[in-house]
Amino acid sequence: MDSPVLLALQQAQNKAPVVPAGRDKAREAAEQFEAVFLAQILDTMFEGVSTEPPFGGGAGEGIFRSLMNAEIADDIAKSGGVGIADSIYRELLRLQEVAA
Repeated sequence: MDSPVLLALQQAQNKAPVVPAGRDKAREAAEQFEAVFLAQILDTMFEGVSTEPPFGGGAGEGIFRSLMNAEIADDIAKSGGVGIADSIYRELLRLQEVAA
């Protein structure tokens, strides 16, 4: 038989904080924007890096480097980023409040 305290603890663990769906979407959009921006920065940064044989060069490297930069940028944005997503998120919420 489960005690009322144990049942209450189990229910509390199963409850996630309630966040309006619009805020989740706004946060996701802000992080995606920051990831795209950072990917562009990384692409520009790596333009000047030369690749030499036997491990570098070739037509495929440009494609794979771009994909790698996009993944790195996505990881940076999801782990807190550089602050762009936070600013965009606040602005999106402010604009939604004004429109409502």
